[in-house]
Amino acid sequence: MELNSLTKINKKKIRLGRGIGSGKGKTSSRGHKGQKSRSGVAIKSFEGGQMPLYRRLPKRGFKSIKKGNIAILNLSKIQNILDKSKKDINKTFDLKILKEKNLINKKFLKLKILGTGELKKNIEISAHFVSKQALNKIEKAGGKISIIKK
Repeated sequence: MELNSLTKINKKKIRLGRGIGSGKGKTSSRGHKGQKSRSGVAIKSFEGGQMPLYRRLPKRGFKSIKKGNIAILNLSKIQNILDKSKKDINKTFDLKILKEKNLINKKFLKLKILGTGELKKNIEISAHFVSKQALNKIEKAGGKISIIKK
């Protein structure tokens, strides 16, 4: 592409509000008064009087207060913990021990055991909830599970 001798390469930025003689002075091409002539104004989600999208859509669902209080562990994760901590966790396995070893967050109040994966060691687990599959696999490995009722 060949540059024509008449085209300007470096154009200057238009400086607004520098007097009437500049052609972009006084109102600086913003018209007169009003909300949109002011600086820093963005009318978010305003659709010119049309019912806004967030009000057109139906309200759905709710946030449960108790939802985040249950720690969920699969059998594969428990086996992984047992493999890594050789003699730290002996025969018992519960929420208190997990919190002490910093294996789960301290915010959790209850423990739920799910049945994904395999358990090789016989271990005594105390939890608040347990799935049927997990219960069968723990008993098959020779372990015990005690369910805490609270």
